[in-house]
Amino acid sequence: MDVLRANCFFVLACFCGSLLGNPNKCDEVRKVFQLGQIGPSQLLPLSPRPGSDLQVCTSTNLTCCTKKMEERYQMAARRDIQNLLQMSSSSLKFLISRNVAAFQEIFEQLMKQAENHTISVLKESYRNMADHTMEPVQEFFTDISLFLLGSELNVDDLVRRFFDSLFPFFYTHLINPGLGEVSPAYAECLRGARRDVRPFGQAPNILTDQISRSGMSGKLLLQALHLGIEVINTTDHLQLSRECRRALLKMHYCPHCQGLTESKPCMGYCLNVMRGCLASLAEIDVHWREFVRSLEGLSSRMQGPQDLEQVLLGVHTLLHDAVGNAQRNRQRITTQAHKLCGLPNRRPSQSVSIQLSAVKDPLPLKAAPRLTADSLAQRRKDFLSGLRFYRTYYGGLADQLCVSDLSRSDGTPCWNGTSVVHSYTLRVVGSGIKAQSTNPEVKVKEVDPVINQIIDKLKHINQLLQGKSIPKLGTLDQIETGSGDTEGRYSGDCDDEDGCGGSGGGEVKRTGSRVSKTIYL
Repeated sequence: MDVLRANCFFVLACFCGSLLGNPNKCDEVRKVFQLGQIGPSQLLPLSPRPGSDLQVCTSTNLTCCTKKMEERYQMAARRDIQNLLQMSSSSLKFLISRNVAAFQEIFEQLMKQAENHTISVLKESYRNMADHTMEPVQEFFTDISLFLLGSELNVDDLVRRFFDSLFPFFYTHLINPGLGEVSPAYAECLRGARRDVRPFGQAPNILTDQISRSGMSGKLLLQALHLGIEVINTTDHLQLSRECRRALLKMHYCPHCQGLTESKPCMGYCLNVMRGCLASLAEIDVHWREFVRSLEGLSSRMQGPQDLEQVLLGVHTLLHDAVGNAQRNRQRITTQAHKLCGLPNRRPSQSVSIQLSAVKDPLPLKAAPRLTADSLAQRRKDFLSGLRFYRTYYGGLADQLCVSDLSRSDGTPCWNGTSVVHSYTLRVVGSGIKAQSTNPEVKVKEVDPVINQIIDKLKHINQLLQGKSIPKLGTLDQIETGSGDTEGRYSGDCDDEDGCGGSGGGEVKRTGSRVSKTIYL
């Protein structure tokens, strides 16, 4: 073995000596320089020269490099590593971005299906009123769609507007079917009086509760995936420190100055350089792992009361219950409406008999068909199955690049930063910022500030996904600390339709005329 090593070094020494002693041997360096689009060939010397002006690729031997070449090599080394980062993350980025688009498409399909089914049920059950209710129904599902896709709409407000808009039509067609059309002013008074009249029982609170929980889960899912893409884009374009740029130059291109255009760094040497350069990215590892686990936890809760598909396709059932409550309390509702809005101008209805039939015996409800193959749940399952494969991505990134692309395996001649050797003999440090204090190749002081910001965002979204930092009232911009109880409940604003008890059973506290609530996802 010793004889073999000696022979190997002898061949390399003869190769290097003949290279630097022959002016034409810089032609190979020139060829690689041009093929790699590193710079114009005019930057290369015609023959090996002393390298006293070089700052990084220093050598006691003659060199095929100039200071201008060294600058171009440093730019190329930075470009190469960023290309490698983007290539290594491309499949992960594609997985997330493809599923963002898929989830958005499923949400839009679900919204249109739920809207069409709700309108269809209203037409079958309450024919002469259905045309009037079509616009409020369409606006309601449009609001939910905007909420899911990122708009900071308040769920309480959009549910309240929905039932406020419906009340005048229910009042004139079902509660008082002989009343006929009322003036726009009277209809507006009825809209404003709806919360005091309480015609729909618990239905508005139940719907607020269901949409807040299921809608917030869907919204958090999309928000988390968008952040995942932001994390990848940020790390793909990592700003390399001066020390890292010099280390990459030394590892990648300084061998070229000695004519070693096909050499590769030793494994240990590569690991030290890459673990130093990517130390900040390694700090993301623990938070990225938690991000994947938190998405799995959210997905497991997106069923039952948080099953968006089930909630939206069940809106018509709540409307049916709301109508039933209004019909049972016709006398009380009429009395209170007269008290608040006065007596309307009566005009004979053209379809009293039909409406009375609808009042007495509404048609039975038909269940809405669910999306094909339960696609929302299946899409989540497939996505998370793929994402688990990348849960250790940031922790092993430096090692992966060295093993897959950059270095030469142990046991073969390799570049150690100054010459070709049989093995790298310096200490190989671990990953992360703390481990770099003894790195012999790269000096690392602290986490990159931009990476710190992305880590803070990951911490925040993980708390949201786990239910530890809780959005209020179905929005994501007002945050309060909750218990993190995944089985807890949310209660919407009390509008006195159910005695302020709320169907959700969440904690409700009065503050003047308002009610403070906490959503437990």
